[in-house]
Amino acid sequence: MKTIKSVIAVLSVSLIVGLLSAGCATTKEVDWASRIGVWTYDQAVLEMGPPAKQSKLSDGRIVAEWITGRAARPSLSFGVGSAGSHTAFGVGQSVGGGYNDRVLRLTFGQDGKLENWTRNY
Repeated sequence: MKTIKSVIAVLSVSLIVGLLSAGCATTKEVDWASRIGVWTYDQAVLEMGPPAKQSKLSDGRIVAEWITGRAARPSLSFGVGSAGSHTAFGVGQSVGGGYNDRVLRLTFGQDGKLENWTRNY
């Protein structure tokens, strides 16, 4: 009976940790479409800081990328083992699967105003 309680405790803790690590951020989503033709490169730098990457195209347009966050690729594993008359069940969670950068790409026209935007999340 003690083993079942231990399993339930481990599963409960794992569930709580998983839910908490999922995040509770409630930042307001930016309406990028409403900024097209109005928002400038200078405003982008003032609001988000310098871009992680930037290129000036031959036609004078600027393509800039900002890393807006990192999403962990978590991994979860289960295991059962026994030794003699004892059986154990284990649950493990790790964040060793790597990261996916969340990238926002903004393209600004020759006039410095936003022409297009994309993101990978």
